[in-house]
Formats: sequence, structure tokens, C-alpha cells
Amino acid sequence: MKKMDYQNVKGTQDYLPNAEVVRRNIRRTLEDVFIQYGCKPLETPILNYTELLASKYGGGAEILEEMYTLTDRGERDLALRYDLTIPFAKVIAMNPTLKMPFKRYEIGKVFRDGPIKTGRFREFTQCDVDIVGVDSQIAEAELMVMALDAFSKLDLEVTIQYNNRKLLTGILDVFGVEPDKINKVVLILDKLEKVGLEAVISELNDQGQSNSTIKFIKQFLTDERNTSFSYFESFSKQNEQVRQGLNELKELESTLEFLSVNKQCVFNPFLARGLEIYTGTIYEIFLSNQSIKSSIGSGGRYDNAIGGLIGTNEKFSTVGISFGLDVIYTAMSLSNKEQNVNPNVDYYIIPLGTQKEALLVANDFRKKGYKVEYEMSNKKIGKALEKANKDKTRNVIIIGEEEVKNNQYKIKDMFTGDERIESYQYR
Repeated sequence: MKKMDYQNVKGTQDYLPNAEVVRRNIRRTLEDVFIQYGCKPLETPILNYTELLASKYGGGAEILEEMYTLTDRGERDLALRYDLTIPFAKVIAMNPTLKMPFKRYEIGKVFRDGPIKTGRFREFTQCDVDIVGVDSQIAEAELMVMALDAFSKLDLEVTIQYNNRKLLTGILDVFGVEPDKINKVVLILDKLEKVGLEAVISELNDQGQSNSTIKFIKQFLTDERNTSFSYFESFSKQNEQVRQGLNELKELESTLEFLSVNKQCVFNPFLARGLEIYTGTIYEIFLSNQSIKSSIGSGGRYDNAIGGLIGTNEKFSTVGISFGLDVIYTAMSLSNKEQNVNPNVDYYIIPLGTQKEALLVANDFRKKGYKVEYEMSNKKIGKALEKANKDKTRNVIIIGEEEVKNNQYKIKDMFTGDERIESYQYR
């Protein structure tokens, strides 16, 4: 029989306990913040009908190339979800009696058959929050503040860049980009920081944009004033989209200023967010130290998705934010913020020929709410203490026959070396 070649599918990976402990901690921290902000939990299926995920509100053509598709026994076309947004929009569409505003969070695996790079995999975990039923920029502001709060608790310094799709598409309209090519141009501009100005201009040329349009776009990209709202005032008189986008940006900025987070939230007029789903404010979260170049969270307003799924033109004000668990884990690994003490073990109990008695003590400590690791493999005391040091476990309880006879046990503090005796009734 041929020996099986053990390996993970490309773009997937196992997380062994040391890594998974950190990931669970990130997950728990995010979940606690979500709950603190009044979000309700939701769980949606990983399997969906391809038609749902490929609907024109399902994230644009680029993402469809990365969709994992399959068929079931009944030959129905199915796909693995590539994000948590469209499954969420489906829930709202299917449950018209939900009370608005509705705030939900969901943490779950998503799948994309895309390129692999640092912190980017093909199977990964997203942590999403969405708010339906709030028209004003208060919803965006709350999600941005919530993100800053979460990263502060994770001890990661971040900057949030934000923009508005109406402003961006309106300005491209003013520059003479044809309506059916605007989304394509938005995607090209989105690459500006990655590929640089010349590559963007040459891609616009390849796309057949007119010389005057390219000239206007180049001026816009290189004008030093383009990060101030006043730069867009003249365009807002010519274009309704620019006017609406600018008003929304001003409303958002004044709220961020009022909440004293405007230093960490920066307007970036070229931020585009590749997905066609977005209709208003968009934002991406970046590590301030740039140890990872790609964003570690992102989101925006997508008012047409739910109505689109229902098949009506009804507008559902919807804003979302998404955090990538895997990329945050990578960021934390790179920051080397190792804990000095093992947070998962309060006491490590070492029996020296006293298995049953030590298990009794372990159970009593667990009933009191402590996290207890019990040494099951008859390690010699030296080896067991070596393990405690390596695992950064602070409190070790040693139970030998002498201790049992005297109804006591010994607690050793591995950090200071102090030892103390506690009395204990073994029965």
C-alpha cells in the first residue's frame, strides 16, 4: 500500500496549542468588545447557493474568481462563503420582522481561492460586525471607535484610513470616465500604494481612457491639497455624487473629532476598497508600525445589498466592519508581545507517587474556578519543574507521600523560588 503523503491543502494550516491559545484570546477579546457595543451573535451556514454568492451584490467579479464551488448529490450548484457579509444580508432579507436597528456580530471561517502572502490564507477566520437601519454616519463612527477599542485591548497600534465611494465615483465622472468603466478605474486606483503612480497611469492607458481623463486623474493623484475637503468643494458644485460624498465625510469627521479619535482616523481620497458592493463610507485598518503592509480590518457602507437580494429597490442602510483573525494573529506574532506568565494555567499539580490524592486536589481547585494542569505522566520532579519554567507557569503544587501523610501540600512560586506549605484534608 502506498504511504500517504501528509500535508495540508495549500493556503490552509493547523494551529497547534501554543498558537491556538493566542488566537482564542484574540477571538475572545474581539467578542467581548462586540458584546460591549450591544451586538447580538449570529451564525450562518458555510455552504450557500452559488447564485446567492454570485449575485451582483455578492462582491463584484474579482471575488467570484476566488470562489470555491461544488455540487451536491441533487446537482445543485453550491459554493463556500467567501465572506460573512452576503450570508448576513440573506438573513435580513429572509427575516423581515427583525427589529431595526439590528446589530450583529459573527465569527466564522470563510474561503477564497486567492493568492497567498504573509497573513493571507485560503481558509481564514473573519470577525464581522454589521449595523442595519442607521442612516447617519454615527453607525460608521461607532464601528471605527469599536475597532480602535478592540486593537487597544490587543495592544496593537493602528490607524484607520477612510474615504467615500460617492466622492470617488463622482470625481471620476467629472474627469470623464464612462459610467460602465468607473468600477474598473476604482480598482486600478486602489492599487496606487502597492504599484505606484506610473503603473496606475499605464493601466488606465491600457484600459483606453482618453488623454484628458488620464491628465485629470494624474493631477488629482499628485495634487498636495487632495487630502483636504476644500479641494473637492469646486467639484461638488458640478456633481451630485461628489456633493453627497463630501457631506457624509464632513459629518463623519466632525463625529470622530468630537470623540477625540480623529488623530487615529485619516482621510485617504484614493482608498477604494475593491468590492463593488460599497455605496458610501469605506475604511481600512492598518498597523501603525507597518510590520504588515496589508490591512488587518476593513469595511464600509453597502445600502443596496439587502434590497438587491430581495429583488426590490428598497434601501436598507447597512454598515459593516470585518477583522481578519489570522492576520491579527500574524501581527501579534511579529510584535513579539509574549506574556510573562501562562494565562491558561493557574496551578500545575505534580504528584510524586500520589496520583489519586493529587487528582483530588486538582478537582477541588477546578471547582473553585482555577485553571489546573495535572501531571499525568509520572515525570520526575526535576523534569516537571523544567516543564513549568518552559511553559511560564507560575504556581506549582507538589504532592508527595510525606505531604499526604501530614495532610498538606507544597506550593512553589516558579518566578521567585518561594515555597509555602498549605494544609489540606485528603479524606
